[in-house]
Parts: sequence; C-alpha cells; structure tokens
Amino acid sequence: MNYIGSKQSLMGFLTDTITDVVGTETQGKVFADLFAGTGAVGTEFKRKGYRVIANDIQEYSFVLNRHLIQNVPPVKIEILDYLNELKGTEGFIYKNYCAGSGSGRQYFTDENGKKCDAIRIELNELKRSGEIDESQYYFLLASLINSIDKYANTASVYGAFLKKVKKSAAKEFELELLPIIDGDKESKAYKDNITNLIKGIGGDILYMDPPYNARQYCTNYHVLETIALYDNPVLRGKTGLRDYTEQKSAFCSKRTVVDAFDEVLRNAEFNYIFLSYNNEGLMDFNTIRKTMEKYGEYQQFSTDYKRFKADIDENRNYSADKTTEYLHCLIKK
Repeated sequence: MNYIGSKQSLMGFLTDTITDVVGTETQGKVFADLFAGTGAVGTEFKRKGYRVIANDIQEYSFVLNRHLIQNVPPVKIEILDYLNELKGTEGFIYKNYCAGSGSGRQYFTDENGKKCDAIRIELNELKRSGEIDESQYYFLLASLINSIDKYANTASVYGAFLKKVKKSAAKEFELELLPIIDGDKESKAYKDNITNLIKGIGGDILYMDPPYNARQYCTNYHVLETIALYDNPVLRGKTGLRDYTEQKSAFCSKRTVVDAFDEVLRNAEFNYIFLSYNNEGLMDFNTIRKTMEKYGEYQQFSTDYKRFKADIDENRNYSADKTTEYLHCLIKK
C-alpha cells in the first residue's frame, strides 16, 4: 500500500542497523512494533524468527496485522474465485463513496464500490455462519483492504478524492490474497493506545514509528477504517469523515507528544528501544536525545530518503525533496 510513513524503502537500513546493535540471535526473542501501520516492519522481523507483538489504534491496521503477524500456515482459502464472482451490491461503500449513488463523493467507481460491498457483506455472513473461522476471516478481510486500496480514486491518501477517475481506479476490481507469513505461533496483534498497551507487555526489542506531524492517520485513511469495521457510521463533510474522536494520537500534537513519548519509555520493559523519526517531526533531535538519555545509553543512526508522495501531491512548501530519517536507539538500564 502507498502508506504515509511506510518503511518499506528503508527496510534494509532498519534491519541492518537493529541487527548490528542487538545481534543476530532471534530464537525466543520478542520484537514489538507498536505503531504497526500496514505491518511491513513487524512482518520482516517475523520472517527473521522473532515473536512479534504488533499494535495500532486503527481498525484497518489491526485487521492487516491480525493476518500478517498472527496468522501462520496453514490457513486454507478455497473461495477466492467465489468472492470475485459475486454480483455487486449497493451497500454502504457504494452509497457513500461512489458518485453514482448521489453521494457527491468519488473514492471508487460505482462498480468497484458495489463489488467491495458484496465481498464485505459476504465475509460477515460467512463468519457468522461458521463457514470460515477467525483466521480465515481476517485473512480475507485484510486482503480486501489491501486490494481495494489499489483501486482508490485518490492522489495518495483518503483526505480527498479526485474529480476525474484515474486510470488505476477505472480498472475492474479483483480481490487478491495477501501472503501468509510463517513464523512464531505466539505472535499477536493488538488494537490499543500505546500508552495503555506498554504497561502490559515486555520483550527484547521495542520499535516505534509514530506519526511525525499533525496529520492524523484516522482522517487520512477513514475510508479503509469504514471498510474494516463496516459499521454504517454517520459521515460528515465533503470527504465523508467518520467520527474519529477516540482515535486521535497524542503523537500528532506538539503539546502532548513529548509527554506521551516519555511515558512510553518510562513504562517500557524492553532491553532495546528504537525510534524512527525524521528531521522535520514535531519532536526535534535534541528533545528526543535528552528524553531517551534519561533511561539508559543512547545512540543514533541516520539515512536520507525521498519524500512521501502525498507531500509532493499536496504541493507542500519544502525546501528539499529528501529528508533525513533517524533511528534513535536506547539501551535501557
């Protein structure tokens, strides 16, 4: 997925640096990714043999990580063709996010919105009837979220839709299955606020990739959140935002971010703590360093990388097309 803050392009830098610090032994080690997003980092460390704890406050993220992190082979799926052959239904997605319904919104073409509805409704029914179990349900729902995103009529995120249907959005929707990652069967996904969850877990490595600025993920990916929950929410405004009061992150506010960061560090029962953060985030370099140094030995590593596509599309006034990504490290006392 084209996801804000995705570490896919930085994976080599992250894995090499973390391995250099903690060593290569993974058997029986616990790696926690508590701002998990689409699960890219946690999935990589699951492949390496770690027991992974994944967490994110967004439902669509929980669904993705519930499959990618918690599911292990075998998870049998024999109904892919059946789901792809379902006739479209005028459900919540079509009625609220497609132009043909009169909603005034065009996040998907009419046919793709109807197809998404048909599959989403059928997944609930299959789960209710017992024809698929929980692991299969999250496998298919995660695959639906990952697949439908490729057909979204947006520039990059769901903060706005395009007036004209772009080429990729005009294609006929097809459900594609995500991979099933082999790994530790005790790996687990959560949906919680990190300041709550950190008090009840522990392990070897804590990796944090929080929001860097004031843009809330709950508004940028609200359509995927609705597909994940399929809870018929009351929508508001031109873009059809759902109520996100309970999903605002303290890490998106300059007023609250430092205290939230300090609280996590103070309560973290982990030997190594890594923080991904760039040079334009709400917390400056010295604030991060001083906060981490309170709890143990501090190190930092860095690399340059290209800006996220949304920043370019929204014509943000930046002086450079690259930013510096820091990986701050705390070896906790």
